[in-house]
Amino acid sequence: MGASMDPFVVIKKVPFVTGLLEDEGLIVDGKPTYKILDTEMFKYVADTLLIESGVVSVLHCRAVDAIMEGNTIKGIITESKSGRQAILAKRVIDCTGDADIANFAGAPFRQDSKEKLMEVTSNFSVSGVDLIPFVTDSIRNTGTMKDWGYRTSGKEDDMASSVLVEPFKKAQRDGMMPKDWHVAAYWAGLTEHGEILSMNTVHMHSIDPTNVWDLTRAEMEGRRRAILIMEALKKYGSGFKNARIRNFHHSLGTKESRKIIGTYNITEHDCINQARFKDTIGICPEFIDAYHVLYIPTTGRYFQVPYGITMPQKVENLLVAGRCVAGDKISHGATRQINCCIVTGQGTGVAAAVSVKDNVTCRNVNLSKVQSKLEGQGVRIA
Repeated sequence: MGASMDPFVVIKKVPFVTGLLEDEGLIVDGKPTYKILDTEMFKYVADTLLIESGVVSVLHCRAVDAIMEGNTIKGIITESKSGRQAILAKRVIDCTGDADIANFAGAPFRQDSKEKLMEVTSNFSVSGVDLIPFVTDSIRNTGTMKDWGYRTSGKEDDMASSVLVEPFKKAQRDGMMPKDWHVAAYWAGLTEHGEILSMNTVHMHSIDPTNVWDLTRAEMEGRRRAILIMEALKKYGSGFKNARIRNFHHSLGTKESRKIIGTYNITEHDCINQARFKDTIGICPEFIDAYHVLYIPTTGRYFQVPYGITMPQKVENLLVAGRCVAGDKISHGATRQINCCIVTGQGTGVAAAVSVKDNVTCRNVNLSKVQSKLEGQGVRIA
């Protein structure tokens, strides 16, 4: 992974932020300790980074259309409490996750029916967990990745899995929740205060993240399911007798919707065979998690991320970053991951800046210059 893919490398360049993280014990001698990140404090850290870098932020605002001149994007239309406004731009980067801007601009994309899309998740956190029985039971009942029944490279099969399943099987047996729910608690972020910061337990299928009615239904249904799951944990889970929901999700976890058709569409074969590209803008570890395929990045194997997956067809001066970049179903299990989203985000940002400076379109940008700029920022591209 390139240095740019590690947020601490960027953060430690800001003295104020570095001191803050050192106080939190997240950085020691200039290196990350990988302790649990205080997410609330990180919001403040992120604000500070944006302000100090000179970014003009506009919150509480949605893009609702694209401003086009022929097949060239010239800006976007927004809606907010301030009404309908226009933001003009020399280049536009779509980081909506759902390819909203690309859709408004008329760029080709694919989107499966909602029955074929990945599930949405409704995470919650828990407080009041009795740590000793919880941890003891978790150790005794630790399963392996093989138990999930996923297709793997083989090396993942015997890796430990902290997933909780038995409490929900008992709850379903006793009629506390529907038997057709696939319920498994992938927990993370256990603190000394008896908190579990993430319970990835509610998984809902047949939800279209671009449909407001589906999103509304999933938002409310997710909280209902979380309540039932918490009741099952209190009754059948070790250490949960006095536990309670600390907070519901801040937003639904949406994994898949629109995917642009790019000048290149990355494939499953690329991701698991260490593909190399002349237009690389960074590297991504061999990490796939989608459609019952699981590759965990432990070997150092990686594929290069091509610029072409960020460039939609038929629209000029629009780039796309994040999970809606171009690719097939299984490669999406890699490109939707945060580390790959960081690569495409930084890569498109640099490409857009170079194209403006050289007065050429994003499609005709000098890739050697883009790669040189990225390497100067600490990005490993090869």
